[in-house]
Amino acid sequence: MTPPRLTRRLGLGGATLTGLGAVLGAGVFAAFAPAARAAGTWLLLGLAIAAATACCNAASSARLAARRPVSGGAYVHGSERLGPFWGHLAGWGFVVGKTASCAAMALTAAAYALPDAGRGARTALAVAAVLAVTALTCSGVRRSLAATAVIVPVVLLVLALVVAAAASAPLPSAPLPSAPLPSAPHPSAPRSSATWTSDVGPLDVLESAGLLFFAFAGYARVTTLGEEVRDPARIIPRAVGASLVIALLVYAVVAVALLGALGPAGLASAADPLAAAASGWPWLTPLVRAGAALAALGSLLALVLGVSRTALAMARDGHLPRALAAVHPRHGVPHHAGIAVGVVVAVLVSTVDLRGAIGFSSFAVLVYYAIANASAWTLGGSRPVRAVAAIGLVGCLLPALALPVGSVVAGAAVLAVGALVRWWRQGVGADKQDQARTSAG
Repeated sequence: MTPPRLTRRLGLGGATLTGLGAVLGAGVFAAFAPAARAAGTWLLLGLAIAAATACCNAASSARLAARRPVSGGAYVHGSERLGPFWGHLAGWGFVVGKTASCAAMALTAAAYALPDAGRGARTALAVAAVLAVTALTCSGVRRSLAATAVIVPVVLLVLALVVAAAASAPLPSAPLPSAPLPSAPHPSAPRSSATWTSDVGPLDVLESAGLLFFAFAGYARVTTLGEEVRDPARIIPRAVGASLVIALLVYAVVAVALLGALGPAGLASAADPLAAAASGWPWLTPLVRAGAALAALGSLLALVLGVSRTALAMARDGHLPRALAAVHPRHGVPHHAGIAVGVVVAVLVSTVDLRGAIGFSSFAVLVYYAIANASAWTLGGSRPVRAVAAIGLVGCLLPALALPVGSVVAGAAVLAVGALVRWWRQGVGADKQDQARTSAG
């Protein structure tokens, strides 16, 4: 029996908005400070490495999705081009890593919305946000797109105001004090002042690139929605390229503005760097917090869309429960997968401290895109085209291994669990086949 398919509703504008909604999330509000702790004055080099890696990943993902426009992204392409094990590893890393990212986005939105509230109130708000976003994604892609169309312009406006405020601030002469933001996720422990001055090494720059990749990781979200894009061979590459170029320009301008207003030491010590950079305009601080919360919700929306589609593809192939492959007959969305993702995220938000979510998510997603680049390499093509895939592969692996040790260990452990799950399911499947043959004999 042929599994139900999703409806192709997304055009170029909708696909580009989906990518931007995923990119312009809490990463731009949270990732620059830990990256500055790692690289200091070399932050812009880390940003350039993250951006170059993102460009290569985008090109590889777009080539793969245009050739085979189905839900699942690198899970599907890795299975076809490299073998089922690598596809399963990509899908497992994406689902687990991005599910943790969903929880981090919900907690970040609550932390910015209720900065002075207790943990219980913030957790309750985060759970409510997860449930609301899950209900929205289950009601159809068009409604999700309409929400994204509101969120993206507001976030861009807030970022533009922060840049303007930072440009008018006096040059920093000393590290700026900053009170910690409750429950804001920070992936690495504070580093000594020397790490952002003279003794920054290549590994520190690579660590910053890996952390900053967290802020770029949504640009290819539309590739996981390939089954819902009209004329995917034409639209997917253009949408991925457009969302990535806009994100690169925005992040570069924001990074320069933050360094100019706070300096590397002030940026490294700031728990809320964008609000700190806009401190010269006191009326802007509440808007920055509101924009950060809204951006986190936009990322959460895009993440739930992407994770549920990958879960749908894995369920079709039997790597996740078959019930998750159901498609709603009216709304044309994987509602069972979406509800399952929402429930798991709500549980994580309620029970787990996700301060290390940025590093963990970056590791899992870098592995995911490493498999995507390796898959694109097998497509052949000219030397420049294959070079892009090779650079993307190396650009994913090196920053992933340079992340904080805790993030690398946790990410590797999760991938190992995924490999064991696949091995166990294969063993169970083989046993059932043997039993069926014995019964038939």
